[in-house]
Amino acid sequence: MYFATAFTARPALIRVAALVVVTLAFAGCKKEQGADAPEAAAGAAPTTEQAAPQAAAAEKVGAMNVDQLREAAGQALRQQRLYAPEGDNAMEYYLALREKEPSDPAVSSALTDLMPYILIATEQSIGREDIVEAKRLYALMEKTDDKAPALPRLKTAIANAETAVAKRAEEEKADAAAAALRQAELEKQRIADQQAQQKAAAEAFAQQQEAERRAAAARQAAAQQAAAQRPAPATTQPAAPAPVTPPPAPRVTTQLRPISTPGPDYPREAQRRRRAGSVEVEFTVDVDGTVSNARVVNADPPRVFDREALQAVNRWRFQPVSSPVTTRRTFQFRPTD
Repeated sequence: MYFATAFTARPALIRVAALVVVTLAFAGCKKEQGADAPEAAAGAAPTTEQAAPQAAAAEKVGAMNVDQLREAAGQALRQQRLYAPEGDNAMEYYLALREKEPSDPAVSSALTDLMPYILIATEQSIGREDIVEAKRLYALMEKTDDKAPALPRLKTAIANAETAVAKRAEEEKADAAAAALRQAELEKQRIADQQAQQKAAAEAFAQQQEAERRAAAARQAAAQQAAAQRPAPATTQPAAPAPVTPPPAPRVTTQLRPISTPGPDYPREAQRRRRAGSVEVEFTVDVDGTVSNARVVNADPPRVFDREALQAVNRWRFQPVSSPVTTRRTFQFRPTD
């Protein structure tokens, strides 16, 4: 808004020419001053290292005299430092010069000519959400002309951008906390499921072992009773001792009976992306009930859940079998809420 107003009042060509004339005039004043101005400007640097950068820059500019400010402003224009960097730009030099020479028309004209450019820079800073820079440029505009029409709009835009940045930061923080909570719940549920599965398998194994023990004891008792009921031989020779029935060997079979079949873990990356899939695994149960030769024969999607499925199968244990048995199992992976 201010940019359009300023350029309606005077054509662009006249504005550029006026800016060049002001620059040359300030350069001429410097030549008359002599070679001591740069030394004086350099000596005006702040001496306190702990001062904030903004305060140090303001102290440096405030310590310069009129001629030094004219030279610094002209040099800043020639080097295209219209409003940046902070503490070393034409806008700040002209503002300091206006405080020392409030009736200088050339200074007022230069500030008026610079206003459209700093307005654009302020809007660009707001657009990229550089709140600190936007506030700095706004302060320069307000100091130049506190009645500028664009100031209320810029102030509102800066406030809105600052609110949006803060809100987004809070949302990102909340999302991270929620994700961590979900992951903790998934880990807790996985451990609980594994514990329940192992407890059920252990109880089934204990019941089976007890049943086999009772069956063996019953067979041994029946054999002893049958031996006691057989008639003694007619000879006078001492009877041979009754044969001792050895305890039965553990019963083996080719039917697979699981002892422990813990489920696979859910990959964290797949859970985060809420990906589902299935893996078919072929493996061999050896005679001692352990698993060997596990391999993936089918996976959808490929290579996403393969490792977890193989790791789970390799931990499985079965009751002993009479000969190795090769079989297949399919694992389903579905994300939890």
